[in-house]
Formats: sequence, structure tokens, C-alpha cells
Amino acid sequence: MPPTLASLVHHSALKLTVRAGEDRLDVPVRWAHVSELADPVPYMEGGELLLITALKLDAEDPEAMRRYVKRLAGAGVVGLGFAVGVNYDEIPGALVEAARDEGLPLLEVPRRTPFLAISKAVSAEIAADQYRSVTAGFAAQRELTKQALTGGPEGLLAALASQVDGWAALYDASGAVVATAPEWAGRRAARLTADVERLRERPAPASSVVGGTGTSDNDDRVELHSLGTGRRPRSALAVGTAAALGTAERYAVHSAIALLTLTTERSRSLQAAEQRIGAAVLRMLLAGEPEHGRTVAGDLYGGLLDAPFRLIVAETVAVSSVRIAADAPTRVPSAAALAAAADTDGDPLEALTEIVESAAARSGEAVLVVPERERLVVLAADGGAAVTACGEYAVALEAARTREQVNAGDEDELVVGVSAPVGPIAAAAAYKQAEQALSVARRRGRVYVEHEQLASGSVLPLLADDAVRAFADGLLRPLYEHDATGRGDLVASLRAWLSGHGQWDAAAADLGVHRHTLRYRMRRVEEILGRSLDDPDVRMELWLALKVTTSAE
Repeated sequence: MPPTLASLVHHSALKLTVRAGEDRLDVPVRWAHVSELADPVPYMEGGELLLITALKLDAEDPEAMRRYVKRLAGAGVVGLGFAVGVNYDEIPGALVEAARDEGLPLLEVPRRTPFLAISKAVSAEIAADQYRSVTAGFAAQRELTKQALTGGPEGLLAALASQVDGWAALYDASGAVVATAPEWAGRRAARLTADVERLRERPAPASSVVGGTGTSDNDDRVELHSLGTGRRPRSALAVGTAAALGTAERYAVHSAIALLTLTTERSRSLQAAEQRIGAAVLRMLLAGEPEHGRTVAGDLYGGLLDAPFRLIVAETVAVSSVRIAADAPTRVPSAAALAAAADTDGDPLEALTEIVESAAARSGEAVLVVPERERLVVLAADGGAAVTACGEYAVALEAARTREQVNAGDEDELVVGVSAPVGPIAAAAAYKQAEQALSVARRRGRVYVEHEQLASGSVLPLLADDAVRAFADGLLRPLYEHDATGRGDLVASLRAWLSGHGQWDAAAADLGVHRHTLRYRMRRVEEILGRSLDDPDVRMELWLALKVTTSAE
């Protein structure tokens, strides 16, 4: 505890006597200061015990003493020490009365007690308190280190909560609560997600204080601290207490920040090593060597290679090359995904990596993430948190893109292709599926496409490409030019004949002409195009060309 007026009064060598303010002696004393100025307030910082002899004061003037004491109290002076036997044999009644009215502690200092002795006593107690705080801080650091090594982040949080007599919570990069101590603090910690998000927007290291207004019993004073060594923090620590932290508690918090940074922030060399292992495992899987891949992976990826997984391939494309898909999904993305999508700073692939790894870490599942030149390859458990987080993030990006109608600029946009669930033996096929889905995402102006979606619906949206339209227009242009002369309706006749699977009577009936007329028109189509309608490839190309031109109209 820091020195207080009470501890000075009880100091046997000082012989101080309390003359006023007896109920306020438990106030901490920051320093003892001597001043004979009529107005020492400009030189006060608050928390001082002011020592005077009243050399330049009219201490017997009640009005002057009321003004003097009022200014001292307003400046934060915690007590007034008056030396008797120097200028006054006893403390003047006017000063005693003014101190009582203002509630300012007034101490009588006997002549044989020099002010220097009081200053030394205050200094000694401050030094002793600081030593106790440092000692307690080192003890707390040892305990926190022990818990971090044996109990992980959860054990460290429990020890920290005990040290500060409050609660502590750890958040991941998305602002979600990872762990709390004690358990009852989970609901309080969850209410701070928005504050953690705001903290993430500031360069690391960053901190802030929220709450502590005293408006409710649960209104803790909460300190938020970012964790991590990079430009953007990977996680955050919250420490909730009923009052401001003392010196020992502050040491404990700083130790926890350092330890949590070490336990949550992988070194660059370790991360690079893990990525090299992951890349090797992926190459073995794609080469059809799953057993070798398992051997190299060891326990690093748990049972990820033994259960159905999906391969995710992501890359970036220039915004200027992106078209807004008319069939963009209408799902409502999660709040966390929307917040992540709103953050446009940095590399989209790095953002996706952080989201996928954070989701996997929260759920305790393994994930294999491999940067591959200008793309990212992710192997994640089917139905797991990593795949779900990737989909939600993509939906949020797609919603933002549709809302803003982005069609120009120099930024890069994310596109993602996802395979169907497979096992290790079919990894190469899954990679091809993911690439196919990625290609469709690029062509259709979509952010996220799963391979299963390619087999549903119609193939026609996949043909919505300028090159395909140009081919269709070039193929059918001679027929349209013929029809424009008024010498027949070859395009409509061709469409009816192909639609009727080459059945002359049914197609002629649909057109309202004789079947011989339809036969004549089809011969003219063959003559104009120079192609035989007996060739199934020709019939397929003509049918697709008709569908493409019709959809373009």
C-alpha cells in the first residue's frame, strides 16, 4: 500500500497530531511538499501533503484561511501539515475552522520534527510500496509463465484473473471470445466484441479502456489490449476490474500480454516451416500418394487426412475484369463476415487465410493452408468451421460487391472455387473440381462457387461469355441475313426442328407449314451454312448458338 496520512500519523518518530479531517486519513499521499507561498496551487499536481509554517499567511484571518484552504482542496492537496513553535505557537483557530469546514485533514507538526523527516518518511514508504509492487509483479510473472507453459492460454487467464481480482478474456482476430476466466465472465466479455473490432482497426500495439462509469453493478472498468507483433493484431486481451489497476496488477497485465503474444503469435520461421510441410503434403496428395502425405504430416494436421475434406482454391482478379452476377446469392451473411468484408485494407488472400485459420482454431479443427504463387489452396474438413467461415466471408464480399456495383478500379477482388467432399485418394480430382468451380466463378462474376452447383440448374449461364456470343452470332448471321430479305424464316424453322428432335410433322405443325416446306427450309439452312444437319455436333452447336442469342436478346 502507498503511504497515507494515517500511516504518517502512526509513525512513532514524527509525533504528528490530527487537528481536522480525522475521517479522511486513509487518502494516499503522493508526495510531501514544502511551500510558504500565499498561493502554492499553481505548483501542485494533486495528492500532496503540503507542509507550511505560515510565514507569509495571515493565519488568524478567517476569510483568508477559508479561501486558502478551499483552493488547496480544489487542487487535490490531501492534507496540510502546520509546524508549531516557528511563527505560531499553536495552529490558529481560523485555519483549524477552515480545514474542518472544507474536510481537509490538518496535521500539527511539533517543532522537534523537521519537515525533512516527514519528506523522508513519505519517500521511504513510497519506495517500499514500489519494491513490494515490483516483487509482487515478478511473483505474478512467474506464476503466469508457469500457467502459460502448463495450462495454455486458459490457465494463464485464470491466473491473471486471480492476480487482478477480476476477470480476463481472450479474443481471436475476428473479435470472437476464445476463452474467459472465470467462466461467468463469458457474457460480459461477449458484450465487448464491437470494442475489440474498433481496437483491431488501430495499428498494434493498441489499448483502450471501456466501462467503469459506475452506473450498474456489472459496469466493470475493462482494459483492452491488442496482441501480436504484426501491423494488424491477431487477437486481444480484456481485463475487467472494479477499480483502476495498481502497480502490481499492472505488472501482471503486462506480463500476460507478453506471454499471450508468445503463445498466440507463431514465429515467422515456424509459420514458414509449417507452410513448407503443408505444401509437401498437398503435392503428395495430388500425386496420388496419400500414405506418404500422412507420414510427412504426422500429427500436425490431426485426423484431417482421414476424413472427408474439401479443397478450396482462391485467387484474386482485378475489379475492372469483374462483372456483377445477376444470380448472386441472397443469403444474409453473418455479422462477423460482414465486418471482415468491410475491411478493404491488405491482401484479400491474407484476409481469407486469417479468417479460415481463426475459425479452425476456435473450433479445434485442423486446416491445411498453402499459399501457391498468386493463389491460395486450403484443405479443410467437410462441414467444418473453416469451410463455413470461408463461405460466409465470400457471401459478405459478394453482397458488398452487388451493393456497390463495383465494375472498375485497380483493387483486387477475391474469387473462390470449392470441390465436392472427397477422401485422400481423390485429392487430385478434388483439386480439378475446385479449379473448375474457380473458373466458373471468374466467368460468371461470382465470388464463391462450389463444384456441386455446376451440376445443378442449366449449362447456359456458363456460356455467358463474349467469345461464345461472338461464335453464336457468326454462326447464325447468314441465316438472319437471309430472313431479313423476306424469303423465309429459316431461324425460327431451325429452332422448331431442333426443338422437336428432327420430327418433321411435329415441327411443321408448330410452325403452321407443310412438312415439305420445312424440309426445303432445312436444305436451305445446310446450303447457306455449308454444314450437314445429319451431324450431331452441328445440331448441338446450332442449338447452343440459338439458346445463347435468345438469352442475349
